Order: sequence, then structure tokens, then C-alpha cells
Amino acid sequence: MEHSEVKAVDGVTFDVPKGKTLGIVGESGSGKSITSLSILRLIQKPGKVVGGEILFKGEDLLSKTEAQMRKIRGNEISMIFQEPMTSLNPVYTVGQQIGESFQIHEGLGKRKAIERSIEMLKLVGIPSPEKRVHQYPYELSGGMRQRVMIAMALACNPELLIADEPTTALDVTIQAQILELMKDLQDRLGMSIIMITHDLGVVAETCDYVAVMYCGKVVEYASINDLFKNPRHPYTVGLLKSLPRHDIDVDGEELSVIKGSVPSPADMPKGCRFAPRCPFASDICRERLPDLEEDENGNQIRCWIYSDEWDGDPEVNVYEERTS
Repeated sequence: MEHSEVKAVDGVTFDVPKGKTLGIVGESGSGKSITSLSILRLIQKPGKVVGGEILFKGEDLLSKTEAQMRKIRGNEISMIFQEPMTSLNPVYTVGQQIGESFQIHEGLGKRKAIERSIEMLKLVGIPSPEKRVHQYPYELSGGMRQRVMIAMALACNPELLIADEPTTALDVTIQAQILELMKDLQDRLGMSIIMITHDLGVVAETCDYVAVMYCGKVVEYASINDLFKNPRHPYTVGLLKSLPRHDIDVDGEELSVIKGSVPSPADMPKGCRFAPRCPFASDICRERLPDLEEDENGNQIRCWIYSDEWDGDPEVNVYEERTS
């Protein structure tokens, strides 16, 4: 039986400036989490990275041995995973799990590692840390478990923190606390953050730059102000228009949706991957995949509408206010 190569992430390129936050947004299946796992080389077999570079401090992580990557993971690059209940080991105490980083990367003994773990629990705002450090994950609330995950990720003061849906399944009050905590720790520690989320509200509150992904590719990359004030890709516009609005009367108005669904990685459209769902798609969109082009402001767009080869309506206005 023949096996074909299916690319869950294809040619993704972005930079994360020091001390800044990059948001990666998109629907489920767009490749956000696979991108983050690729950075840490945690893709499980039969998946693998087949090409490209992952540059960190000028060195390609793809050229590192597994032993070298183990020194980088949790030390220079850390990650907060989606589900704290499944990411934390249920048979080890909170202190044992946080302290493991100190033991592996700093060579501390168990007693000293527990002391440092208590300090980390204090840092992330967990009350009674001397008690909590000896408790198991099931004894903590969802918000506390998420704070434990953050404490684990920040234990060795990483230069890059990858947060994969860090507020999933938390109520809005706890979400706000977690996001505020991450921003405060970033300001204090000077680390860079990759924030992976489908929530544009989280992006607006926390990010400096945004990469919008669709079907394994970046379709738009812009500063946070430019993306919200002047979104250019039809997919980005669709995401923004699907957000509830509090500044207009929407009584009787249906919430805007992006029709259709994300195609299977094994059956991608021939041209632009968003073309089957795009209200502006023309012949060239269905035939050829556009490149990711950079404008004079450093923003990037993957869309034929902004190309000299565009064969659709030359007066098309991608972004129309919902109030119009």
C-alpha cells in the first residue's frame, strides 16, 4: 500500500521579536498547534518535519540532536499545553513536576527544587504555596492547574514561551487573570511569547503581532493595530465579522459566519486554499496558489486581490462594515 505525504503545515514563516507577543490564530485544523510542536520538535511519528529551518538565536533547531533539544526544552523554550488536567501527571505532586525542571537543567537536589517550586507558585499567584506544592493535580481547580502549568513553563526563565490555548475551558474571570499574569511576567522577565488561540479577543488584549493561518499556511501577518483596523485577507475579515459586536444594534440580525468548512489536508484545493469559501474568488484564485507578499509596512498578505494579476472586480472592497 502506497503512502502519500500530507502536509499539515506548509511553508509557514514568521518572526517573534524579543520581548514581544505573536498571536497565531485560525480555525481548528489550521495548523496552529502543529506549528508550535514543530518548534520544539515534539511531532509524534509518523509525523515529521520534512524541510525548512527553525531558527532560535541564530541556530537551526532541526540540526540539533535529541540530547541537545532536551537541554533547550523547558530551559530556553517552554510551552504551556492546552489541557492542564491531561498535561499534568496525576501521580506526581505539583512540587515534583515543577521541581523536575530545576533538577534537570540546574542540577538541584530534591529539597532545593521544592523550595524553588514554592517560589514559582508564589510568582504565579497561587495562595498557600507551601501547602499546594505537596498536592496532586486533581486537588486543584482548573485555574490553579493552569497557573501550575505556567509555573512549570517559567521555572528556568525561558527566552521563548509558547502558550497553546492557555485559557481554554476557563471561565472569563480566570481567563482574564491568567492573561494578565502572563503579560506581567513577560514585562518582568523580558521573554517572547507565541500565543496560539482561536479567540480574537485574547489576541487583541495580549499580542503585538498576529499571524492568521488557514489550511497550514499563513494567509496574513500584521501588527495588531493594522490587523484590526485594516484586515486585508477575506479569511481574516470573515473571522473579525463573526465576532459579536456591542457597539451596534444587532436585534434580529444573524451573526456573520464563514460558510463551508476547512478542507482535508489530503484533499486541498488546486489554487488558493480559501477559494471554495471566499465570496470574492475569481478564476486565478481557483487555479493558482498566491505567494505571501510583504508590503511597505512589513505586513504580509497571501491573496490575489492585491496582485497585479488579479482578474476579478478591480474595485472590490474586501472589508465592509457590518453597520453599512
